Amino acid sequence: MSKSRSSPHHLRLRQQLASTAARLMAENHINDFHHARRKAAALLGIHTPAFLPDNAEIEQALRDYRRLFRDDTQHQALLHTQRQAALQAMRFLQAFEPRLTGAALEGYADTHSAICLHLHCDTPEMVSIFLHEHGIPAQSRIRRIRLDRQHSADVDVWTFTADQTAFELVVLPLSALHQPPLAEGDNHPANRASLAQLRKLLGRD
Repeated sequence: MSKSRSSPHHLRLRQQLASTAARLMAENHINDFHHARRKAAALLGIHTPAFLPDNAEIEQALRDYRRLFRDDTQHQALLHTQRQAALQAMRFLQAFEPRLTGAALEGYADTHSAICLHLHCDTPEMVSIFLHEHGIPAQSRIRRIRLDRQHSADVDVWTFTADQTAFELVVLPLSALHQPPLAEGDNHPANRASLAQLRKLLGRD
């Protein structure tokens, strides 16, 4: 990083943007980092790419915000409940090598956060058939994701609610099992947890 980009002024702007994006996410129930980052930049009138915080900076600001304005015991209980629900769903969807990602994994979930699972198969219709056979009234849409810095793909996303908990299933090719797609609005692979890793995480909750 150049001297100018690591100057106190530059760092203050990044922190201010991260804090504003985090507040927008918390108060407006926004789960999309890219959307929150753009909205914060527009509010503050800052459009220089070097000043925009990455997902990790916004995540940390979001944790700090919730630590200040929310009962931590209540938040930990919510996280535990969401992760338990994710565990049950991952067992149910085990044939598709599910991976937990997003708010429930990273620790910034709230009552409006959907549990996001990455599923893996080279025949996306199999997920549709599986959900239909088990009587799950899921809705589908297409989302464009970045598999890596050079390649993007349109993938199926299934959403449904079970026991008042929202779920989002992103259907990825099998190749993404060992090479996670990039986090939305970021150039880093998405953080994910397997079933075994989630069990271990729950053991520490």
